[in-house]
Amino acid sequence: MHLISSAQSLIVLVLGVVALGLEVFALVDAARHRPDAYVAAGKRTKQFWTIVTGLAALVGFVFLFSPLNLLGILAVVAAAVYLADVRPALQQVSGRGSSSGPYGPW
Repeated sequence: MHLISSAQSLIVLVLGVVALGLEVFALVDAARHRPDAYVAAGKRTKQFWTIVTGLAALVGFVFLFSPLNLLGILAVVAAAVYLADVRPALQQVSGRGSSSGPYGPW
């Protein structure tokens, strides 16, 4: 029984570390883009997304050992929304989009 408990604790810790890594990556990416790129992409402001991803990273750090609670899940969702919606739009505006293949534009 102790072995199962240890395995579960390890899995939860790995999930917490992965979630924190995702949230910190979103925060760093949100901070490195220019403020006018957010406006050009039609998204909320840089300040908004920096605060959202910063709070997500803070929550991820606080709940590192119990990431499966409501706040931990909300923090992952906030970072995932930034990475799935805002980041590609910013890359497109900045000219770093993935609209070209290995041999040129699609």
